Formats: sequence, structure tokens, C-alpha cells
Amino acid sequence: MTFLQQLTRTNRFTLGRPSSFTVSADGRTVLFLRDSSLWAWEDKQERLVAGPGISAYSADDACRTIVFERDGQVHDADGPLPAAAPARAPMLDPSGRRIAYVCAGALRVLDADGDRVLAEPDGPEVTWGLPEYAATASIDRHDGMWWSPGGRRLLAARVDTAPVQRWHVTDLLDPARPSRSFPYPAVGTANADVTLWIIGLDGTAVRVQAGDEYLTAAAWDAHGPLAAFQSRDQRHVHVHAIDPDTGRTTLLAEQRDDAWVTLVPGLPRRTAAGVLLTSADRDDTRTLLYGGRPVTPPGLHLMTVQAVDGETVLFTATDEPTETQLWSYDPGEGLAKLGHAGADDTRRGGTTVIAARIHGTGDEIASHAEEPMLDLRMRLLRLGERELRAALFLPSWHRPEDGPLPVLMDPYGGPAIRKALAEPFWASYVSQWFAEQGFAVLVVDGRGTPGRSPSWERAIHLDVAQPALDDQVSGLHEAAELEPALDLSRVAIRGWSYGGFLALVAILRRPDVFHAAIAGAPVTDQRMYDTHWRERHLGHPDAHPEAYDRSSPILEAAGLSRPLMLIHGLADDNVLPAHTLRFSTALLQAGRPHEVLPLAREGHRPTAEHLMACQLDFLRRAIPR
Repeated sequence: MTFLQQLTRTNRFTLGRPSSFTVSADGRTVLFLRDSSLWAWEDKQERLVAGPGISAYSADDACRTIVFERDGQVHDADGPLPAAAPARAPMLDPSGRRIAYVCAGALRVLDADGDRVLAEPDGPEVTWGLPEYAATASIDRHDGMWWSPGGRRLLAARVDTAPVQRWHVTDLLDPARPSRSFPYPAVGTANADVTLWIIGLDGTAVRVQAGDEYLTAAAWDAHGPLAAFQSRDQRHVHVHAIDPDTGRTTLLAEQRDDAWVTLVPGLPRRTAAGVLLTSADRDDTRTLLYGGRPVTPPGLHLMTVQAVDGETVLFTATDEPTETQLWSYDPGEGLAKLGHAGADDTRRGGTTVIAARIHGTGDEIASHAEEPMLDLRMRLLRLGERELRAALFLPSWHRPEDGPLPVLMDPYGGPAIRKALAEPFWASYVSQWFAEQGFAVLVVDGRGTPGRSPSWERAIHLDVAQPALDDQVSGLHEAAELEPALDLSRVAIRGWSYGGFLALVAILRRPDVFHAAIAGAPVTDQRMYDTHWRERHLGHPDAHPEAYDRSSPILEAAGLSRPLMLIHGLADDNVLPAHTLRFSTALLQAGRPHEVLPLAREGHRPTAEHLMACQLDFLRRAIPR
């Protein structure tokens, strides 16, 4: 078996790895997913609860009852339940007696009294209890309903996509198959109409009397429901307490910023005592606020809030951009660093799960994930006056006397993702694989990447291209000063999504530096991307048309003078394939040779086994070793 086969077969080394942890209220049981099956860890042992075929689940407070959706049906651990189909998003109330779910846009509940509708759609494009596109694609809100602690009422989102233009994705392998239509809020156009309601088990509905363009977070705790809303320009966020009887709201906190307010996953929240947790950017640091008071120091950059247990707050933060640590804050004990953070760390009932380990006990929930076949030869660097964080990968077989190597820049380089990390992940091994084929692979995290400071993130405001490109060029030259193995006369760049966009900008604007490029799923026209994500960085296109022009490589296509490979999944509903097809058309009209690799039935994160091999073939032809 080759490394590329292993990468595909293990779904990027995730198969066999425990994830999606839920801790019971008493801290004695931990539920988790492994290989689409649900497991429970208790009394230092594992037991299978249900599965396979589970991608998400809901549990009661005791973690004794669970529900999930499979093949359009609501299931519990014993099998399918008598709910209407096709069912979506089943959610247990905290006691485990009732299941709220969505069918045909209606909000329904299933309990001992039967199955009934709580809220019917009042229009053909109305749904209850589900998040809209902007929520899942950009805001990082994946729920659309929240039970009251007593299980008698629900806080529910009503989403009407009638104002939103509809886009279409077609299966080009099957011309007889109808295209798939979905509402896509492109920049400058209408978003879905999202409102919040209090829905009783008797079907009574009270509208929440507050809201800006975006519902960014909601919850219902022992102190009542609360929600956060963000303005269309994303410069204001308001947190409201909600009266569950009248729907009237009380302002609890607000944030403002001249560029945009960054949303911290997991916030806002309240502690058991009702203390509000929010964030603020102070001293160029994203700070955790406990009742409006900063409890994290300057230089410790808040990333996410993972859990709130009583008065204890579990959160991730970094004081070094190549690392993410797990921290806790308790008003009686102060701050404590707990170790390297995992993606699904959580805490409840005094039990803390850190990277699948039970903190303080030595117990570990087993991972059966395969180890990558490659050994990393990675060197972390700080480059230039900006101290750009970078990772350099050299072939395991390379020695100084072998001479210089062609360089492959392998960035993401933009908002949301860091790649130059001390803790390796699947992308690190892909970089190493390319290195083993005879390249010096360099990953640079420049301005716009997260985990460093608010000013670093906002350096790309109104220009998502040039600052990031300048940092790639600077990082390349600074790395060559430190490592003689880098041959600057043979430099290629590859990337995906924002990284693909950055590769296009690099090959178009700096052909003196970059001699070939591979651009996967690139945004080529910023006006064809979604409202919340792109307007965050470039503003509204009516107010800042010049920002969209200078950040859209399709307007520069005629200047291509170096070898270019474009790759796109034809089922991509995030960055639609029209981005690549329009760019290719512009190149063709300008008489600029290039290559296009279409991936049938692949989305934004393709898993094609031979995709890397095709890229390697292009690089060997474009940049001879």
C-alpha cells in the first residue's frame, strides 16, 4: 500500500479516531463516535451503544438516552422510532423524554403522547429548527433549535430562503439526472430571513423581538434563553437575554469593530451562576471576558470556548501561533494550562476530556487510527521582520552534498486555517510526501491567518490578495537565506480553496518568483462567493467595488505567462465550479495555455486517490528536477 492509498482509505487518518465527545452531567459517562458508531466510556471500559452509520447524535443529560438520524429516520439505541420521515436534526430534551426534529420543514416532537407538529412552514421555502447556509458555511452555527431545561418549550429558528437566489449543481456524468438547486446568498444579494421564536409543546409561538442580519449563536440555560446577532456589515454584535413568555429582549453585551467583529466559537455562554461569557479585542489580543472582566492576559489569544462546567470555563488559546493549548478559568482557582488541545475537548461534571484522555486520571479512550507511513522531516521557522511562522519539509534522503532542490510552496495562507503547526496533521504529511518526490516544501502562514493577533487577521481587510502574497514571497526569500537546499530558480506553488486562490494570485502577479502553480477550488471572482464570509473581509460590493476587483484574479487572467493547473470538484457547492470554468474561459479567450482537471461528483474536499499523483506529474513537467 502506498501513502496516497493510505491517505484515501483512512479518510485522512481519521478512521478509528474517537471524536464528538459528550460528558454526562455527573461526569461518569463519556459518549463518543468512532468509525460512525456511538460508544460509551464508563467505569474505565468502553461499550458499543449503536451504529454504524451515525454522523451526529443527541443525548440527554445523563447520557443514558441517545437519538440520531439514519436514512431519513429517527433512531435510538434500539432501532428506528415512529417519527415522520424524512427526518432531520433529531434533538433530545435534557430529560430524554422528548425528541424534537424536522420533517418537510415542520418542527415536530415525538414523546410518550405520540408524534405531533409544533410549527408548520407558512411558505414553500420556509423551514423550522434548521440552520441556514450562512450559519453552517461561515458563522459556525450548526443548530436551529434549543430545548428549555425543563423540556416544555423550544427556542427555534424560522428560516425563509425565498429572498435568496438559487444556484444549481449538475451531475455531468448523468445528463438524465436533474440538477440540484439550493439557495446561495452571494455577496451583495439577499440573505435568508431568519427569526427566532419560543415554541411551546402546545404549539403556541412567540416571536423574539430582536435581531440583526445574522443569528450567530443561541442557547437556553437555567437563566433563560439568550441569543447573539451580528449586523450585515459585521461591525456590531449584540447579545440579548430573552423573556420566554413575551419574546422581549434585554441587551446584555455588545461588541464593535471598524473592520469586523470576529465570532469566537462557543460564545456567548453563561455559567451556572449566570455570569455572561463573551470576548473582546484588547491590547491586540482576543480576550475572554467573565462578566465583562478580562480574565486572560495580553498575548494569550482566545480561539474557542469548548465547555462551561459550573463556573469553570474550558477554552483553547495560543501565545505562539504554531501551537494551540487547552486552558481553564475558574474564579476561585484562576487560569490553568491543561496541555495541547484536541478538536473535541470538553468538560462536564468535573470530568475533562483532552485529546481523548480523561484529564488527571491517566485513562485514555483508545484510538485505532493508523499512523502515517511517512516520517516527518519538518523544521519550524520564524522568517523576516514579521517573524512569519513557517514549516520546511525536506526529503528524508536529502543530504547537503546532494545540491539544491526545486521549491514547492504549499500554503493555505488565509483566514480560518493555520498549516505551520508544531503538532502535525494530515496536511503536514501531504507536504512531506511531495518533499519525498524531490522538492523542498515550504508552508508559510502570513497575514490573515488566525491565532496570532486581531491586527494580523485584519491586515487583509479590503484586500485578501496582496498582503498574503507579499508574505509568501518574503517567506520564500527568507527561508532560502537559512536553508541552501532551496533553489529559487525553480519554484512552484500549490493550494486549495483560499490556498488555490493564493496560488493563482502568485503566478499572475509574481511570475518572476513563481514558475508554476496548481490552484484547487479557487475563488476567481469574489462577487461569486457568499455574503457572510466574503463581506467580512471586503465589505459590501456596492460600497467597496475596488476591493472586489483587486481581489478577483479572473480580471488578471490575460497576464498568465507560466504553467498552470486548475482543479475543481464539479459537485462543489461551497466554491462553485463556475469559478474555475470561467477562469479557464478567460484564459482561453486570451490565448493562454493551461490545464484543467475536473473531478466528477467531488465536492470541496475531494478524496480522489490519484489526485496528488496527477499534481506531481504536472510539477515534474513544469519544474524539471
